[in-house]
Amino acid sequence: MTMSESAISIENISKQYFIGLSGPQYNLVREVIPAIFKGGLFSKRGRTGLSKEDKEFIWALKDVSFQIKRSEIVGIIGKNGAGKSTLLKILTRITEPTAGRAKIFGRVSSLLEVGTGFHEELTGRENIFLNGAILGMKKDEIKREFDNIVDFSGISRFLDMPVKHYSSGMYVRLAFSVAAHLQPDILLVDEVLSVGDAFFQKKCLGKMGDISGQGRTILFVSHNMQAVESLCSRGIVIDGGRVAYDGSSADAVSFYLKNLFMADFSQSLKERKDRKGNGSARLTAINFYNQDGIKSDSLKSGEKCCIEFEYEAGQELRNVSFAFTVRDSISQYLFRPSSEDTGQDFKSLPNRGRLRCIIPRLPLVSGQYRITPRLVCSGIVEDYVEGAAILTVEGGDFFGSGKMNSHSPVILDHSWEAI
Repeated sequence: MTMSESAISIENISKQYFIGLSGPQYNLVREVIPAIFKGGLFSKRGRTGLSKEDKEFIWALKDVSFQIKRSEIVGIIGKNGAGKSTLLKILTRITEPTAGRAKIFGRVSSLLEVGTGFHEELTGRENIFLNGAILGMKKDEIKREFDNIVDFSGISRFLDMPVKHYSSGMYVRLAFSVAAHLQPDILLVDEVLSVGDAFFQKKCLGKMGDISGQGRTILFVSHNMQAVESLCSRGIVIDGGRVAYDGSSADAVSFYLKNLFMADFSQSLKERKDRKGNGSARLTAINFYNQDGIKSDSLKSGEKCCIEFEYEAGQELRNVSFAFTVRDSISQYLFRPSSEDTGQDFKSLPNRGRLRCIIPRLPLVSGQYRITPRLVCSGIVEDYVEGAAILTVEGGDFFGSGKMNSHSPVILDHSWEAI
């Protein structure tokens, strides 16, 4: 590939971080000043409070190389912590690589985590012009796109409000609209789009398709396998900081689901490290029970079943709500049972126990589905594990009609009448 054809060239990029295993760490001025007076900052253990042997180095990226052609739409997929977001931060110069180099040919616009690129004290209107100036656009150029940006975002009423008062959804709406409309040669988009509502996500995917049709390049990081397959022509799988696969988007998704995602289930839920949350309570196991109350590795479509979540904590739990999402084999969202939706939150629970969700008629067709649970206490997420378990569903006669149901992943309980 010649330089004139290339939009992004990544050559042996590596990024190393070190993490402290013990001792205090100070990040903010308000934390540093008290530490000075308490002798915690400049102690014998060193300036950071960590001795040399307490430092553990990790490679977020290791010898990553690939090129992206102009007007290509490339999906970057991988598990949490694989190095996807680190790669985008290097491309946007938020962080520098430890080794290697990245070359970008053209003007770059990016949408990374909520909070990146906007000044929280400025209004939405002011941030539009600020972002345009950062991209090197003239004021007249920004003005020409201004109305389109505001219309697409749908937040015109709040345009003159400081963005620090925006909800995360409002923030993403404006941030994406700015990134997409300021005529970038290259658009970098992280998983942040998942913050928006379903309608706006679909709108954004359509806009990215339009941008590519205009000859621009898109690098799209996402856990939404369906979006990657439909939007991208090429997929790159990152695993453990390295490129594990590079090919068509369909083949990349297949590789990820078969070789990487399923590998998560080789260890018990209790041992999983790739989890988020406060950590005061932890989910330790997920069990499935069929209509006879017997523990089973698979459930049958249309039959009553129970999904049980075991947990343990250091103390009694207060104001507990629980939910779990169900996604299909290509990570398409299907539904999300929630104790909050049914008005069945729990005021208090013992420090060890089980939560059960009873489903009168399992509305899934034959296949495999990913379960992602979320345990919340007093408004704080205690534990969240992406793809914590695989639910295998066998085909069944949902309506008792003698026919198997396989026209859609979710079966709607319904009947017909003529009047």
